[in-house]
Amino acid sequence: MDIASAVVHAAPGRAAEVRAQLERLSGVEIHAETPDGRFIVTAEDTASTSAADAVMQLHRLDGVLNAAMVYQYSDPQEDAP
Repeated sequence: MDIASAVVHAAPGRAAEVRAQLERLSGVEIHAETPDGRFIVTAEDTASTSAADAVMQLHRLDGVLNAAMVYQYSDPQEDAP
């Protein structure tokens, strides 16, 4: 199990567009949004996407100025059957 959190900063005037893209990403959840277009998000492993891949996708979203990972947790024992 891997979980990461990040701050995603949208370009001015593009917060709604960035929010919509974040909401479509598998394993990504928005926890907070500021009036100036910053989002606090978490990314968690899913059956189709790893948390690491989801964090990398944040950087490629249209309208994102910056995405900075601020926390990461990994527990390989939780992955075992």
